Amino acid sequence: MSSQKLIRLIIGSLVIVAMVKLFFTPRGSGKSKSEKTHQIIQGGKFWASQRIPLIKVVENNEETVKTEQQPKVEQEESEKSQKNQEQLKPEVPENIDPLKIVHLDLKGAPPKVKYLEQIFPLLSSLGVNGILLEYEDMFPYEGDLEILKSSFAYSPEDIEEIKSLAKRHNLELIPLVQVFGHMEFVLKHEKYFKLREVETFPNSLNSLAQGSMELVQNMLTQVMKKHPEARWFHIGADEVRGLGESEDSKRWLESNNGDMGKLYLNHVTAVAKFMNKQNQRIKLILWDDMFRKFSPDTIKESGLQDLASPMIWNYYANLNVKDIGKYISKYEQAGFRGVWFASAFKGASGIDQIWTPIDHHLKNHLQWQEVIASMPQYKSVKFQGIALTGWQRYEHHTVLCELLPVAIPSLTVCLQTLKYGAFNDKAQSEVKRMLGCEVQLDKNDCKGASFPGSDIYEMVKKINTNLQSSIINIKQNYHVKGSFSFYHRKHNFANPRNLGFFKDDLKKMMDEWDSFLLTFRESMEAIFYPDTLEEWLEENVNEHIETLHNMVVDVERIIKLNGQSKVDPSKNR
Repeated sequence: MSSQKLIRLIIGSLVIVAMVKLFFTPRGSGKSKSEKTHQIIQGGKFWASQRIPLIKVVENNEETVKTEQQPKVEQEESEKSQKNQEQLKPEVPENIDPLKIVHLDLKGAPPKVKYLEQIFPLLSSLGVNGILLEYEDMFPYEGDLEILKSSFAYSPEDIEEIKSLAKRHNLELIPLVQVFGHMEFVLKHEKYFKLREVETFPNSLNSLAQGSMELVQNMLTQVMKKHPEARWFHIGADEVRGLGESEDSKRWLESNNGDMGKLYLNHVTAVAKFMNKQNQRIKLILWDDMFRKFSPDTIKESGLQDLASPMIWNYYANLNVKDIGKYISKYEQAGFRGVWFASAFKGASGIDQIWTPIDHHLKNHLQWQEVIASMPQYKSVKFQGIALTGWQRYEHHTVLCELLPVAIPSLTVCLQTLKYGAFNDKAQSEVKRMLGCEVQLDKNDCKGASFPGSDIYEMVKKINTNLQSSIINIKQNYHVKGSFSFYHRKHNFANPRNLGFFKDDLKKMMDEWDSFLLTFRESMEAIFYPDTLEEWLEENVNEHIETLHNMVVDVERIIKLNGQSKVDPSKNR
């Protein structure tokens, strides 16, 4: 055999050996590489705790791929893509602790950003890790929606500053935009009268009217653009007053067996799908009260349970824990994977309340604490967090409730109660350390307060306690009752000697209140916008101060008449 043939034989043998190794080597080493790649992509335990959907690394098994199998592979790839899209649906973050969020209701007395700069650090130190921001007309809507914003609405720069403050203090911002009920701030405008569910009332949207969904989508889009980082978004949808009363709704109900649940769910599900399409990572929340009327099957048929979580709310001091349990069970049966709760630290004890009843809200949170403790019995639904609501109005057209600074002691008591499970010695000590005051539940007071806005807290307390009562007391004076009645003042008829017994005291009282209210005005202007100050004074102060001023004017005028006789009305005919 020639040397040339020998060389060819050796080379051929080496090629055959290489091919055998290529096709018959065990796949263990490839699997190890795959696992390593998978670990890198998943990022280890940290990312696993964030509930990122698993990424399946598929090896390219070339020897099994044949030309005639390509259509099947494409079909599998299509199914895999569809499956991945389903994985992107909002999911319940199982390994994240429940949030404690504070609700800021901006539809009345919205605080200036510089007050939020003072209050956010306090909230963070109290264990709050989120803010539910109910914008209403304080959002800087643009374009066709510009008509919706208040004269004192936050500017885009204000929104960025609020976001920056929240991030600095580890507070997760959750925007809230109403999409069905409580749309008074939208439907009060003549431009949107045609979208009302009840023609003469601005409460609720007619979801079937042409232009309704476009309006809602436009509102949500503008708010989402300002909050692209938001993980949660609240779409309201509570208390849809008059649902089913529009002609559109009546016709629809006639064609759908009067199914009110479906009428409601069709709209909120459509909104939720729109939101999911805009941002598949965002998780939606909505108030639960409308669901209470529907069966689990009705809810499940809508598909809403895959898109949102209900927030169960109850603000009563004597909240019925068993009733809340029934709601949780219903929502679990409906397929919801998570539930939120909503308590109240202010704005829920009286439509015109100006002084927060701490004990009322403490009892509300003690009841919610029982509900939270019961959650392990529900195996397929997770407690996602609690929102401590602070309502500023019952609705857009009603009077102001308690101002935010007035309710800070109540909020602190409620948060510490949730932390310790009761308002025990530790909780009381924490309140004193945080606020510099000692809570006296029997007196509904936090004595010696020194927190941001505590000057307003003290001054509102004085107004609430003393303004009206001081005027009532002086009207009970012997000489006021006997010589300064409405009849005397009307006819300019009184003895100056008798008026002299109380004139100086009356004038002194007026001067002291005028001086006090000047200071109060300055403190209010530092935190609130002019419309809030004007409204609060009109509702709670002006009537009493005008009474006092009129009394002083009348007493000074009548004294100058030196006790002249009254004019006989008959002589003026």
